[in-house]
Amino acid sequence: MTIKDVEEQTGLVRSNIRFYEKEKLIEPARNENNGYRDYSEKDVENIKKIAYLRTLGISIEDIRSVLSETITLYEVIEKQSKSLEGQIADLNKAKVMCKRMLDTDNMNYAELQVEQYVTELEDYWDENRQVFKLDSVSFLYLWGSFITWTAITALCLLIGILSYAKLPQEIPVQWSEGAASSLVDKKFIFAYPVGCIAIRYLLRPFIYAKLQMPNYYGEIIAEYLTNYLCFLALSAEVFSILFIYGVVRNIVIVLFVDTAVLIGLLLVGLTRMNLEGKKENS
Repeated sequence: MTIKDVEEQTGLVRSNIRFYEKEKLIEPARNENNGYRDYSEKDVENIKKIAYLRTLGISIEDIRSVLSETITLYEVIEKQSKSLEGQIADLNKAKVMCKRMLDTDNMNYAELQVEQYVTELEDYWDENRQVFKLDSVSFLYLWGSFITWTAITALCLLIGILSYAKLPQEIPVQWSEGAASSLVDKKFIFAYPVGCIAIRYLLRPFIYAKLQMPNYYGEIIAEYLTNYLCFLALSAEVFSILFIYGVVRNIVIVLFVDTAVLIGLLLVGLTRMNLEGKKENS
């Protein structure tokens, strides 16, 4: 059957089905006549099972392990159940604390006394160590912050304003072998800050949805990638101006360095995040 048939039978959208296929959770056969995917009834059942497990918060990696029979479904569900119990317990504790605070007359930040609600402060911090996980990855968090995006966007706009009067009537936006291959009106210099705004408010939600990751990972990586794309826009803007005045000629090198540095920082940050998690669980 076609992917349209699978959509109708499962009630899932095409992007989800393609994602499961990309992750090698399903491997439909190919129609010998036209080369199109030919989904079987077993594929449809597997897609429904995978989607159901995802709604329970089961990770793609755990589902892959179940399919490869390196771990049983019972073990995965048992692990997830314990994880959910822990989350529920934490949420219930937070709910109780919030209720106690709401029962306080004239509650305000200036008069808040933490010791009024927490007797053993160090024990309380230890119990809630997961909350501080992202705080321990300061540089990664900084790069994934709204402040960083604001700074990059503001810098894009400032560079455009300061350089506009001195720019020629047409500026390059595409380059080939050290020469401009496409020119546009110099007003395009303001497309870079506009692009940063579009990246954050239009592209970022799409990136987060596509990551298919737990909240604390998905959110920070989506923010990080958003700021990275805006940083590329800033680099392209600066390169365009420097190219006009003959200072630099090859944008590929600039973009390659940007990518290498920022991906390196992301990997370092995520590694540190994982190490923090292991320490907390040990």
